[in-house]
Amino acid sequence: MQERTHKDTADVILFDADVSPDVDNNWFLPDYWRARAALHEQAGGRGGVAVIDTPAGECVLRHYRRGGMVAALMGDRYLWTGADRTRAFAEFRLLGEIARLGLPGPKVVATRYRRRGLYYTADLITRRIADAWTLAEWLVAGHLNVALADKVGELIAQFHRAGIWHADLNVHNILLTAEQLYLIDFDRGEFRQPAKAWRLSNLQRLRRSLVKLGAAKQGDAAFEQALWQPLIQAYERTFSA
Repeated sequence: MQERTHKDTADVILFDADVSPDVDNNWFLPDYWRARAALHEQAGGRGGVAVIDTPAGECVLRHYRRGGMVAALMGDRYLWTGADRTRAFAEFRLLGEIARLGLPGPKVVATRYRRRGLYYTADLITRRIADAWTLAEWLVAGHLNVALADKVGELIAQFHRAGIWHADLNVHNILLTAEQLYLIDFDRGEFRQPAKAWRLSNLQRLRRSLVKLGAAKQGDAAFEQALWQPLIQAYERTFSA
């Protein structure tokens, strides 16, 4: 993957020149794509996500926003500590490594930060994974079964074996297509030595997410036997392979 940087005063764009030969500030403006009838979906929420039709293909544009109580104070601003430590550049480069390793994650296109004094804002563009459902949608529709639990366990083990820690492993960040499962949203993710403690903590985060969305509505024992243990067994088998 080739990286090239554009600088425009305090705005810095990093993009994959193999995917698109040029990216400018307009790429990060939903209104720019809307004016060209190239903005297909837009959701407000914390992520500020838009689906856009670009010269590089259909992409997802995400504006970084804080969550929790700090959002009321900081909104979409982050403290400036250097370009390579911006959330956007860190995720861009992690996704590049994920692609290099052949792991099923989003294909990165471009990222930008805009520095204003002590703070910055940021955006990220990735290729859209077409015809995908989230695991959350699949669960709500009643389609989570042993076979799928196995595949989820295998997916997570692939990333953990490579030493990739996901900061928010939950049912909304696992995508399913007819051919493949994907792990998405690597904001704050990082490489770590694959120690048991953080791997188990990651898995427990996913377990809480499954239970919260109703996977254990038949009772904890039924959930444990029918879904969670098959997921863990597939995880351990793949991690140890």
